[in-house]
Amino acid sequence: MLNAPSLACSPVTWARLTLQTRRWLPAGPSTMHTLVFLSTRQVLQCQPAACQALPLLPRELFPLLFKVAFMDKKTVVLRELVHTWPFPLLSFQQLLQECAHCSRALLQERPSTESMQAVILGLTARLHTPETEAGTQPLCRKHALRVLDMTGLLDDGVEQDPGTMSMWDCTAAVARTCIAQQQGGTVEPGLDPIPVEVRVDLRVNRASYAFLREALRSSVGSPLRLCCRDLRAEDLPMRNTVALLQLLDAGCLRRVDLRFNNLGLRGLSVIIPHVARFQHLASLRLHYVHGDSRQPSVDGEDNFRYFLAQMGRFTCLRELSMGSSLLSGRLDQLLSTLQSPLESLELAFCALLPEDLRSLARSPHAVHLKKLDLSGNDLSGSQLEPFQGLLQAAAATLLHLELTECQLADTQLLATLPVLTRCASLRYLGLYGNPLSMAGLKELLRDSAAQAELRTVVHPFPVDCYEGLPWPPPASVLLEASINEEKFARVEAELHQLLLASGRAHVLWTTDIYGRLAADYFSL
Repeated sequence: MLNAPSLACSPVTWARLTLQTRRWLPAGPSTMHTLVFLSTRQVLQCQPAACQALPLLPRELFPLLFKVAFMDKKTVVLRELVHTWPFPLLSFQQLLQECAHCSRALLQERPSTESMQAVILGLTARLHTPETEAGTQPLCRKHALRVLDMTGLLDDGVEQDPGTMSMWDCTAAVARTCIAQQQGGTVEPGLDPIPVEVRVDLRVNRASYAFLREALRSSVGSPLRLCCRDLRAEDLPMRNTVALLQLLDAGCLRRVDLRFNNLGLRGLSVIIPHVARFQHLASLRLHYVHGDSRQPSVDGEDNFRYFLAQMGRFTCLRELSMGSSLLSGRLDQLLSTLQSPLESLELAFCALLPEDLRSLARSPHAVHLKKLDLSGNDLSGSQLEPFQGLLQAAAATLLHLELTECQLADTQLLATLPVLTRCASLRYLGLYGNPLSMAGLKELLRDSAAQAELRTVVHPFPVDCYEGLPWPPPASVLLEASINEEKFARVEAELHQLLLASGRAHVLWTTDIYGRLAADYFSL
């Protein structure tokens, strides 16, 4: 077995050994670490020597050096790598994914605070000394870093290790850098800094709004240009939302996600024209858009018509989420205004009527849907047949189906199974909060054997496991009532045995709705 290079070796020796090790790299991907990876990790233990060796190494080794330094929190090396990066693009999505050298996908983990800060410090150093710095090779402007893409980092919304950085923290760190660069950044006389576009996913709420607005303003005309790919604004007043949208680059933004803003139709009619100017927008997520269709006011109808007219301006929209919005009898109006077919549609808790489901099934959107969320809509009565028709229309493309709290009991599920199992590409099925029995779940498990792509089923606690359950049970009871743990343990064991017997032990059947992150449209 070959030994990794000694920590005591000179930079020249390390460069030669690394080049030799590259020749032994296997042609295909491996779950084991390659010799190049092991050598790199060993040498990076001595960070001063590693930094000294960077000018001697071929450009092709920089991506692996970055991944190892980021993974092992070698912040001195990481800062110098960014400072001397020899390519026009430095992309987290490319560098931190599973690769031939290392099977660890860092994008699926919360990034370490130390590593993220080192990247930002390296970027700042590069802007201050854009072409030369003592101890490093001159940077060629032809191959200079132009884009730092920090998008795609895990954002699971839960608190974890304090040593990791959430998306809120990442937003703040990048914003501080932009402000500092504009207010106090200096470069050596006679040197013009090479502008760098920093692509980020921005998260903003009431507390961080002023800070982020200042960062976006500071990046205008600055060598450090902030470019937002995905914007998520939570609990933000209407005027602040508009002010932020006006500062964003129309060519970069692909998603706008407005959460917990309770806009209503009036507020939405103010915001939507500012959103519609983003012609490359692919995803629009709005929530709590209320307008009572049973007793419509003149102003409400005018606002809704204006909203529809603005929705017709989008040419690239592929995902629309209107959760907790009252769309009873209005879905056809909304969908018919869109210029292109949707691939992801979320209509959770929208009080949909049978006519809404029928119009969706007949629309050009149905045959393109990859993701459909109808959670919180009662599908048990007159909506069942239109829902089955919708499934039939979307069967060829559907990958992700969410039906949480849809009042589906065994009778409705068994009637739907023939069309549900025609969704041959389905990967995820969410049925939590429905009044299903163990018998119904077993029928679903058996029939789903034909769905070779199915990987996750989030199912409810069977009604058999409750004591004294009223019938039909409201969703609130199913979500809050206690269950018999012994009965449920037997249910889990039986489901597991059925999966083993059918050769599908790789399929996850779980009741853990909170531990399963909803599939993002862009990952489907």
